[in-house]
Amino acid sequence: MRDLPVIPFDRRDPLDVPEAYRDLRAKEGIAKVRTRTGDEVWLVSGYEDARKLFADPRLGRSHPEPDKAPRLSNSALLGGPQGEAATEKADHTRMRKLFMPSFSARRMKALSDHVGALVDERLDHLATLTPPADLHAELSFPLPVLVICQLLGVPFEDREYFSGVSAAMADLGDEAKGIAAREELGAYMAGLIERKRHEPGEDVLSDLADELDDDGTIAQLAGGLLFAGHETTVNRINYGVLLLLANPDQLALLKADPGLAPAAVEEILRLAVPSLHGLPRYAHEDIPFGDVTIRRGEAVVITTGAANRDERIFPDADTFDLRRPPGDPHLAFGYGPRFCIGASLARVELEAVFSRLFQRFPDLSLAVPFEELRTNDGKLTGGFAELPVTWSGAPR
Repeated sequence: MRDLPVIPFDRRDPLDVPEAYRDLRAKEGIAKVRTRTGDEVWLVSGYEDARKLFADPRLGRSHPEPDKAPRLSNSALLGGPQGEAATEKADHTRMRKLFMPSFSARRMKALSDHVGALVDERLDHLATLTPPADLHAELSFPLPVLVICQLLGVPFEDREYFSGVSAAMADLGDEAKGIAAREELGAYMAGLIERKRHEPGEDVLSDLADELDDDGTIAQLAGGLLFAGHETTVNRINYGVLLLLANPDQLALLKADPGLAPAAVEEILRLAVPSLHGLPRYAHEDIPFGDVTIRRGEAVVITTGAANRDERIFPDADTFDLRRPPGDPHLAFGYGPRFCIGASLARVELEAVFSRLFQRFPDLSLAVPFEELRTNDGKLTGGFAELPVTWSGAPR
């Protein structure tokens, strides 16, 4: 067995990205590494390389010979190949056509006032509490869950159930557990879609109720939307708060001008790396790439968190800067044909939070030392289990 670096690299600070990604990027461009399952993969940590490979039609989420596929982890969601090589492109095109209209930028922008009102409600509730309080439990978690529930047509009162199933889906150590949870969430969504056939509403599941779904694919993808629609945004709220608290000069700018919230959100999206897991792709044919050839069947792991700190694209790449000049967009939502359909929704939610939170609670701070924050180790989406905060005086 060749002696190769093992990914993901360890890090001591959850707000940072290990230097090892930058070192490999500088020395080798894309580099052969080993995953913690023992398989060899190509690591992509450079911005331009990531964009090219995201858009390359010769790479897919499926594998030409699934039984021989290298694995990134034991995650049921992103640990190995998904779908059938022969039908992947057609299936992906169909699903994008089904879901994209519900998540268009125009529709999401129309939600902004409503989402802002929901944020105000959560902050009003927070103001009734005696500090310290868990911002994760009071804002970061319930807000995205409420928004995605309303959008999809999922009962908010089921949040504890599907949050528990989502946690099982995100398990990095037990693939069978993750697969069972994914199937359970798919069955739950199938039941909701069936109910919508008889009791339709103004929501995404009602829009899907008349679609044929013989194999449960639509219901499973809807379950994936429910999972991603709250898990990832929860993390970005938590990380955004921590990044702003760690950069008081930038926080002062935001407090003085809440109109900087969109700029703050883009820096949060660029710099927040709750998980270093990476996104796997598989070569469906040989791909010459620079000085190397990615052979058919080999795995490519795109690490957007490292690519978003590529110093060749982003000057002072590790610096949180609300005044960063416009330039190449970050890759937090991917790039190309699989660009995240929930990107506009996430931006609406994050801008609503960060245009309001520090206006209402200007002296918000951590209630425990940063080093004592508990991280979600062993979970695909990473992040923090809680975010204890405190404040003094009556918030405005």
